[in-house]
Amino acid sequence: MRVLRASGRLAIAVCDSLDHSPGYAALAELLRRLFGDRVANAFRAPFVLGDPERLLALCAEAGIAEAKVTRHSGTVRFASISSLVSTERSCVWTLGGMLDDAQFARLLQESGQALRPFVVADGTVAFEMPVLIVTVAKAERTP
Repeated sequence: MRVLRASGRLAIAVCDSLDHSPGYAALAELLRRLFGDRVANAFRAPFVLGDPERLLALCAEAGIAEAKVTRHSGTVRFASISSLVSTERSCVWTLGGMLDDAQFARLLQESGQALRPFVVADGTVAFEMPVLIVTVAKAERTP
């Protein structure tokens, strides 16, 4: 807010919670089962701010008054389960640096069963992945 001009607007997008993204929730549970909590929690990291009340509390703590949080629906799509796993493998801030080649091969093998509910007739994978958007407008300066 400090760097916004008077009447400026701020918008921040974060992943909604895993409770609202069933495909990623299934993948997180598979990761926990295969590799333990440390790996599963690393994968869950992008979803930890997926609570509107927590976001508003963080804004208040930062001195950002009158912030609003809205949920926006969306669907994530992958060409295949293999494409989904490959995408997650390339995310260095979550799984990319945690699993070796053999572990990714095991994850891919086990993903077929865990992610089956999200595979559509043509073999693509699709599931809900909403986001939360925080918005606030900076007040105009008074002369």
